[in-house]
Amino acid sequence: MSDNSLKKIRESLLMSKTELARKANLSPITIARIEKGMPCRMETQRKIILALGFGLSDKNKIFSD
Repeated sequence: MSDNSLKKIRESLLMSKTELARKANLSPITIARIEKGMPCRMETQRKIILALGFGLSDKNKIFSD
């Protein structure tokens, strides 16, 4: 399992899982799995990073795998 800060960052932005999922064009179940540390594809990480309003260069702030 990979370590990530997704839940902490999402909550600091006062964003729900559903809202993030909608912005990233992913399912809320996918967001929940990633927050629990399950691995995800690079494309999924890219969608999440952009949906949170970060740049792709900020990947290591969210995903540290």
